[in-house]
Amino acid sequence: MATQITDPTQLDRYECRTCGYIYEPIQGAQDIAPGTAYEDLPEDWRCPVCKSNQSRFKSIGPKTGTFAGLEENSGYGWGVNTLNPQIKNVLIFGALLIGFMLFMSIYFISG
Repeated sequence: MATQITDPTQLDRYECRTCGYIYEPIQGAQDIAPGTAYEDLPEDWRCPVCKSNQSRFKSIGPKTGTFAGLEENSGYGWGVNTLNPQIKNVLIFGALLIGFMLFMSIYFISG
């Protein structure tokens, strides 16, 4: 019998290296119950998109507590590769908003 784990921090996601499909244990897949760990999948389970076997899947870690970008690239740059996507969005769009406000202030001052 498959072990049902519902804590998302304990469930690793797996990505198909052929087509990029990501098996989300919390969501399950086709005939697989939600919360089923990848290790508990049947031997004959295949990727629902490209029908590749389980040897084509690679662990990409749990969904929560991970950072945006590829894990092997986390040490490069100015440290922003370790930020989560929400913080990156705040930095990017915040900088764009500040730049726009500075541009508009120059426009109104010179007008």
